[in-house]
Amino acid sequence: MSKIDLGVRRAASKFASARSEIPSFIAMDMMRAAAALEAEGRSVIHMEIGQPGTPAPAAAIDAAQQALKTEMLGYTNELGIDALKEGIAASYASRYGVAVDPARVIICTGSSAAFMLAFLAVFDAGDAVALPSPGYPCYRHILSTLGCRSPLIETGPETRFMPTVEAVQALDREHGLSGMMLASPANPTGTMIERSRFKELADYTERQGLWLISDEIYHGLTYGPPESTALEFAERAIVINSFSKYHSMTGWRIGWLIVPEPLVRVVERLQQNLFISAPTLSQLAAIGALESEDELEKNRQVYAENRAYLLEELPKLGLGEMAPADGAFYVYVDVSRYTNDSRAFALEMLEEIGVATTPGLDFDEEQGHRFLRFSYSRRPEEIREAIRRLSDWRKLDAR
Repeated sequence: MSKIDLGVRRAASKFASARSEIPSFIAMDMMRAAAALEAEGRSVIHMEIGQPGTPAPAAAIDAAQQALKTEMLGYTNELGIDALKEGIAASYASRYGVAVDPARVIICTGSSAAFMLAFLAVFDAGDAVALPSPGYPCYRHILSTLGCRSPLIETGPETRFMPTVEAVQALDREHGLSGMMLASPANPTGTMIERSRFKELADYTERQGLWLISDEIYHGLTYGPPESTALEFAERAIVINSFSKYHSMTGWRIGWLIVPEPLVRVVERLQQNLFISAPTLSQLAAIGALESEDELEKNRQVYAENRAYLLEELPKLGLGEMAPADGAFYVYVDVSRYTNDSRAFALEMLEEIGVATTPGLDFDEEQGHRFLRFSYSRRPEEIREAIRRLSDWRKLDAR
């Protein structure tokens, strides 16, 4: 048994609401456990969290420093600073060839707030929202707190870990869906949906009057064919993105939604009451980040190097069964050759060799016991050290 406490606890019911009784976000629990070891003087390689190992772009930092000297940093318009909204809209024209009215862009406190705003805007308690599995756990946890149902679109190697229209149709017949989530590149798999399948799913949601919510937070981090946005295919699409991943600004907590025009005032009212506005300093920094393409592409090249190295080295450790790593900065690895309990396996790996990963149970409660997610967003020397430690680990001696 591991000595590391993940802190997976339920609140005492007499103190906490029923809606708060959601599972923990295991990736964050693993990060806390890793930090506890570091506080004891241990060396830890962080492959558990989807956080870039690079700082915010220099232009973003410069903009923030200038703002601290000259700006009042009071509230902004609840929908965000116009210059930032306009810059984001312009990026859709240049990257995807899609015209976006800046009025449809809503700046918020990271993608986490974007999910909350989107779900509240279009779903009521009791509604069914189809979610891909494996998938980002906070989708289902947020929907649960809002009283929504989240039937799962089961995926696997046979579907390239991406939803099919047949699976969504089956769930729609069974549950009467109000919408579905799609993420490409996806967390935890890094897999991207083919353009033709994306259009097929979008066409289905349009025909059935379902909401398509597209998590595009890993756009910009691809290593083959370019990504597509839902705005290319569906009018009833809500796009969610953030400066956290491609722009290396996780702690700045700044993201955005793009919604159909009739929803702008709906989300505006929700934002006013729940969050007022996104942090002003972060919005000003994000304007600078939009002008940092060359720097950000250098970061992506580092991730590409890390990805190529892991795809070569992990199979040598008996860890060659994995999802197609098309984008993002994750490798989702089948570890069933060595364990049937990915949580215990991840804890032993952290405790014994100081390599932090996230068990697949965070992303898939049914099959996740067979998988680990490795993030390769750190510096190349850290990724190489992780492989060295894994190569010497007794748990992998069976290869």
